[in-house]
Amino acid sequence: MFTTLREDVRTAMAKDPAAVSALEVVLTYAGLHAVWLYRLAHALWVRDHSLSARLVSHLARFLTGVEIHPGATIGDRLFIDHGMGTVIGETAELGDDVLLYHGVTLGGKSMRREKRHPTLEDGVTVGASATLLGPITVGEDATVGAGAVVADDVPPGTTVVGNPARPVGTEDAANQPDPAVVDG
Repeated sequence: MFTTLREDVRTAMAKDPAAVSALEVVLTYAGLHAVWLYRLAHALWVRDHSLSARLVSHLARFLTGVEIHPGATIGDRLFIDHGMGTVIGETAELGDDVLLYHGVTLGGKSMRREKRHPTLEDGVTVGASATLLGPITVGEDATVGAGAVVADDVPPGTTVVGNPARPVGTEDAANQPDPAVVDG
């Protein structure tokens, strides 16, 4: 357990250039606190203590502004930078070394009890306020740009931006309007 906690702190120090010390990270990083409380809630969830798990999850949301359903599956070294407004749904699956910025939603599109949230493979980065919907897969080392709305699979190593999200650096993307340019 302590090995995992130390690894989480090292991950925050490595992924956030504003991190000054391990003590600062432990005491003040809400995204880190949300992940730690998720781990407790998830342990309760898989032991069929669903009410206790949901109560811990609810407390975590209140304290950190990050909502992670205890049924979600999260790999090692998840880092949620700034965190506020981040939502990770029940059937979401996150691999190792995933980086999420604030306001990310990993949401569902179905009301049925089935896989209805995104899967993020190892090394995925998701920019601020991006919305990923449905049982899609974002491939290994892919990047989702800030504010993107993603409803389709993203191939490994690809960067997608915009609404709807489109790959950057491909011939198809070259024919699309620049999502960073605002008319008027």
